[in-house]
Amino acid sequence: MIYLASPYSHPDPAVRTARFRETCVHAARLMREGRLVYAPIAHSHPLAELGCPGDWPFWAEHNRRMLGACGELVVLALPGWDESRGIAAELAIAAELELPVRFEAPAEAP
Repeated sequence: MIYLASPYSHPDPAVRTARFRETCVHAARLMREGRLVYAPIAHSHPLAELGCPGDWPFWAEHNRRMLGACGELVVLALPGWDESRGIAAELAIAAELELPVRFEAPAEAP
């Protein structure tokens, strides 16, 4: 299963929504290709809109466990991915678990 990491946190709600949408588009492309995908932003964005925190500290344990159930980490290289605290943590967890990591631009989805 692929763990699809993408940046999320941003002071502008429109940026968060755009990141959510782009992540869902990418996850859907991978799933149409027959891949199993867990995209934490696709799961957490609607919950954040209902009052759950959207930051890494709130989701850290949940995402650590989900990443542990996956066989690879794919980083969706949206603008801001390299400044994302969550993605930095997910990369560190993937290294601990010795998971393969790859980076994809949104247009590179299968």
